[in-house]
Amino acid sequence: MKKYTLTAKERTLVGRKVKNLRKEGNLPASLYGKHIKSQSLAVSEELFTEVYDKAGETGLIELKVGSEVKPVLVHTVQIDPVSDAILHVEFYQVNLKEKVKAKVPVVQTGVSPAMTEKLGVLLTLLDEIEVEALPTDLPEKIEVDVSTLARVDQEIRVSDLKVPSEVTILSDGEQGVVKVGALVTREAQAEAEAEEAAKAAAQATVEGAEAPATEGAPSAAEVKKEEIPESK
Repeated sequence: MKKYTLTAKERTLVGRKVKNLRKEGNLPASLYGKHIKSQSLAVSEELFTEVYDKAGETGLIELKVGSEVKPVLVHTVQIDPVSDAILHVEFYQVNLKEKVKAKVPVVQTGVSPAMTEKLGVLLTLLDEIEVEALPTDLPEKIEVDVSTLARVDQEIRVSDLKVPSEVTILSDGEQGVVKVGALVTREAQAEAEAEEAAKAAAQATVEGAEAPATEGAPSAAEVKKEEIPESK
């Protein structure tokens, strides 16, 4: 498994003062783990982004803090919902001899015959799987071969995935990962929309029409005439 390196420094700025870190191109971060004291850190935003793009949340990172080197995983990355800027990073220090749980991305490989023959569309039901393994055995990704999907409603489940023997899948084995859905052509979609529009127009016409008079009932004019007394 490939290892990545990143340098961090201890941070004293907290609260709103961390804005000054971001102005300098740094990110506020924290480090925690079993049997260790949590630390407030700062890392270069540029270098962290570069490492995170490659390591994700399963790649083992050697985090240098002063004279110490700590094996860590990226546990949480807080993102600004408006600007998509990284606000905060949490590192989890691991014990290389103890198994950890992590979510591994699922990557599709191959080409589905159902797609090439235009029989259906490929639906992604899960894009990551939870696994357990030693930190050095965590896979960067889990591949799923879609070349076996040749007909509508055919799917690949979690239990069908192939992983190394040292990796245990924790996600429900009955969950679907990828499935072939029914193909909806533009023509079929247009026909369905036209049919719905026609139904709506017909319903509006019925609701707007006047109700027919009851057979044998006097008209409004006849009722009015009966109310006027005859001249003597």
